Amino acid sequence: MRKYPEPFINLITVFNSLPGIGIKTAERLAFSVFEWDEDKIRTFSEVITAVNSDLDFCQTCGNIAEKKSLCVFCADSSRKKELICVVENPAQAMAVESGGVFNGLYHILGGKLAPLQGTNAENLNIDSLKERVLNSGVSEVIIALGHDVESRATSMYITSLLEPYDVVVSIPARGLPAGSDITYADPATLAAAFTGRTTAEENYS
Repeated sequence: MRKYPEPFINLITVFNSLPGIGIKTAERLAFSVFEWDEDKIRTFSEVITAVNSDLDFCQTCGNIAEKKSLCVFCADSSRKKELICVVENPAQAMAVESGGVFNGLYHILGGKLAPLQGTNAENLNIDSLKERVLNSGVSEVIIALGHDVESRATSMYITSLLEPYDVVVSIPARGLPAGSDITYADPATLAAAFTGRTTAEENYS
């Protein structure tokens, strides 16, 4: 790294640690922040601090929410509570929302099965999904995890777990590119995939 004062290097390092931010972009962001006035820097600092003090995971689904509160979807009485879409993270839930065809609730797993990286079923938000199916009148669970190897293994595991219960388990149609993360799919593709979803039994039999 170039010879900057240590506080400036620390700022670059923080930006560089964010997903998709390379060292040159981190440098540009650091220079931009350095040029802010005191009020703007104070506001930025307060916003970042509030992430830890004011935000948490939804008590029901695991989505992002204000502390000790339900997320915007679980708190919305107009959503179809009998329909649950399972996704890996909050960003994927927002991507599904952008399709404009899903009006149910979400369930955030917090990852996907990856035993080689130490992520097993007990590390994911799976037991609470089973509890919701058992106790919340759920009639359909849509597993929207993408099509890479880990996502497929996770989908199959959840399908097997829910097999004994009176619930339809479905998968979005294959309009989504193989190996892709649904976070980056365009809204039209997601809408078509959800509209044309098929049962997990058809996919994995």
